Amino acid sequence: MALGSIIGAILLVVCVGGFLLFAKEQKKKGKSKTKLIGITVGLVALVLLAIVPMSFHTVEAGQVAVVKTLGKATGIRTAGTYFDFWLFNTYDIYDAKVQNLQINTAAYSKDAQTMQIEMMVQYHIDSTSAIEIANQYGALDVLESRIRGVAENGTKSILTTYSAMEIIEKRSPISSQIEETIKNAIDGKYYVNIATVVLTNIDFTDAFEKTVEEKMIAEQEKLKAEYEKETAIVNAEKELEVAKLEAEAAAAEIKLKSIEIARMLGFNILETEITNEEGTVTGVEYSIDFTGKTPEEIRLISEYLKYADYLAKWNGELPGVVVTDGNASVILPTP
Repeated sequence: MALGSIIGAILLVVCVGGFLLFAKEQKKKGKSKTKLIGITVGLVALVLLAIVPMSFHTVEAGQVAVVKTLGKATGIRTAGTYFDFWLFNTYDIYDAKVQNLQINTAAYSKDAQTMQIEMMVQYHIDSTSAIEIANQYGALDVLESRIRGVAENGTKSILTTYSAMEIIEKRSPISSQIEETIKNAIDGKYYVNIATVVLTNIDFTDAFEKTVEEKMIAEQEKLKAEYEKETAIVNAEKELEVAKLEAEAAAAEIKLKSIEIARMLGFNILETEITNEEGTVTGVEYSIDFTGKTPEEIRLISEYLKYADYLAKWNGELPGVVVTDGNASVILPTP
């Protein structure tokens, strides 16, 4: 269009110049060759001014034009400047850049929950099919309306196969499924190519969202209770293990004490070396040899061990004394 304007301005100057020359020669008497040239130039420039500027058509980058000759689509023009006689040819300009189609519609889940969905469909027309678009739809807004309807129907048909909770939990894979469904339904059938489909928002009713929130709180409390229970079990197992280790240590201590007492009372102590699989000595095990000892001697060491254990745990309370038949017995309290 800029080129047509420049040429039009030039022709206008020529036209005015020709008529001015004719007017100047008109004042002279008689016929003049210059007068004829002036009128001829002016008329030719006037005709060209009416034809040439409006016959230049510019298609910008990111656009595609359908050339219609006497109303019939006959060709496609991409970015550039073209000369087509305007009385017979017109240009329908289509935007071939990526379009953002915003969709806001109501839908239902498998369990009949109402939701309001928002999604964005990005697409661009197939420039090579611009003539088909012109013949079937005429304008891009008509084509876009058709794309909107297909996208809405495809989205709703997928959402109805999931429960509301599944839609919340599986939103990302469901969005990918919706994109694939819409692409399959539109690409190659409506002369456009789908770039992306994004499910931007899903809004359930306030009552349902409150129910979901309460359920999540209940699940969190349940998880917390289970965690506390598991923690208590672990702590109890730890305490039991500590008690076992303490008991084993106490038993080992008592055993060593009994060995020492037995040695003091004249008992024979047997020593047995403990070896591993490689034959390396890893320790010594002690045991009391009761061979040749009387029951009284064995009972003596047993009572002595009880007394030693009592002394280790004595809390300062004096033992009880019982006198019978002139004999006194000392009663040791149970620790």
